Amino acid sequence: MTEPTPNSGRAQGDPTPEQRHPRPDSAHPSSHSGHQPPPEPGTHPGTGTTATATLTAPPPPPAPDPDGTTSITPTTRQIWTRTRGIALALVFLLVAAVVIAVVRSGEQHGALDPRSADQRGSRAVAELLADRGVHTRVVTTTAEARAAADPDTTLLVAVPDRLTPHQQSQLRSATADSGGRTVLVAPGSAAVQRLAPGVTADPEPAADEPLAPGCALPEARRAGPANTGGHRYDTTLAGTDSCYRSYGSATLLRLPATTGDGDTVVLGAPDILLNDSLDKQGNASLALQLLGSRPHVVWYLPSLSDEAAAGDTQNDRGFIDLIPSGWLWGTLQLFIAAALAALWRARRLGPLVQERLPVAIRASETVEGRARLYRKANARDRAATALRISTRTKLAPLIGVPVSQAHSPETFLPALARQLPTPDRDPHTLLFGPPPATDAALIALADHLDALEREVRNS
Repeated sequence: MTEPTPNSGRAQGDPTPEQRHPRPDSAHPSSHSGHQPPPEPGTHPGTGTTATATLTAPPPPPAPDPDGTTSITPTTRQIWTRTRGIALALVFLLVAAVVIAVVRSGEQHGALDPRSADQRGSRAVAELLADRGVHTRVVTTTAEARAAADPDTTLLVAVPDRLTPHQQSQLRSATADSGGRTVLVAPGSAAVQRLAPGVTADPEPAADEPLAPGCALPEARRAGPANTGGHRYDTTLAGTDSCYRSYGSATLLRLPATTGDGDTVVLGAPDILLNDSLDKQGNASLALQLLGSRPHVVWYLPSLSDEAAAGDTQNDRGFIDLIPSGWLWGTLQLFIAAALAALWRARRLGPLVQERLPVAIRASETVEGRARLYRKANARDRAATALRISTRTKLAPLIGVPVSQAHSPETFLPALARQLPTPDRDPHTLLFGPPPATDAALIALADHLDALEREVRNS
């Protein structure tokens, strides 16, 4: 028979005498502070029985590259996550620019073009002229406009400011004694001086409201108030009709020719010719009377492809000539602003102040952190260079070489060879060789350098 054990008569789960009264020498050190030791993994506290738990396996580490290092190149998804905000902003700006360009181009398409039915076009006045037997023809070159100047033609210059000075002079010489009518639509200061000598443009614009005729010109008196406000003109020529005055200056001038029955009409604004304002005030009446005095209307729309404009010597100006005259002052202001911003944001220099580090970091942690950075950047070459420089610096005093010459193979290697037990050994590859290709080779290099240092110290 087996002898009963001391605990054989104890019911299962009752504590043993040792558990009721633990001995002082067997107590856990943590019991003196009132803390229970943590239970062993996989057991229930106080029972000692093993518990079955389902643990989730940790995610597998990232797959290493073929050379044994972990790739840190960002994936396509990461690149998209970082740059999607900038990309969406650029797309939004591009779409907005296209929409604005389309809207504005729709508004400005065919401006003052008698073939255009847009708001800024002039098809309505051309149709009304056609109903009255006046034929309208569009030309786009200075040569065609000059050839069309005759007593039976009204030549309308839609945008005089678009003409070069050479074109303006040519057009003036062709229309001065042609016997026909020339209508200049809103010419600027330089253009009106060449196309209508003796007339000057006032820099202040006219009032934006319908103006009364205020002159004896029959066409203006029959039309009544009209929207001619825009540029204002002054002249001292005799026999001139100055109509639709604003702030004392005329917005419509009729200048009779010095010889013949021809004349020149200067309009301050194109409103009386536009589709969207033709039915306002007396605009239609005034436009039809000014353009319908001859059986033919030649509508000159200046084009940038005109050979007369392309061959003008004024177009041979350089880049500096095209910059506005105030660019020098603007550049100086930008330079001053940049200098003030640099002074404002620059670091304030002062004496060096020695400060204590808030946390003391052990050297081993610094070395380990730097090693991890080298590994993350896959910088085995930099790590190997640092190891070799450190080894050569430590060995230089042992072999009688100045530290400043420890990194010169011609000086360092002969002195090192004299200290080695085997003089025929060549440590050039170990101390000055190429960087290792793998992490294993880098570890082997570190081991060989340590062995070399111990060998020199013990020799």
